[in-house]
Amino acid sequence: MELLFVTLISFCIGLGARYALPGRDAYGVVLVPAIAAAVTALVWVGLTWLGWKFDGGWIWLVSLAAGGVVSLILALIVPRRRRGNDETMLQQLSRA
Repeated sequence: MELLFVTLISFCIGLGARYALPGRDAYGVVLVPAIAAAVTALVWVGLTWLGWKFDGGWIWLVSLAAGGVVSLILALIVPRRRRGNDETMLQQLSRA
């Protein structure tokens, strides 16, 4: 049950990152929150396999921090890469 809670909280953190950072018009509504939730779930499962207790505070902190950091990085990188790729595609189509 804790995995569900931590994944949902991370999804909300990713949603907040989506709306807090500029460039959200370059990607879909659910991309950043879904990646944040997936990263958090993977980190949570990995840490439980390593023997961390699911009712401890550190597993929550590490899992949510990992999801939050990845969502912030993704929300900053994707718009720049998308605009660059769009510009390249426009140049290629303009020549033809």
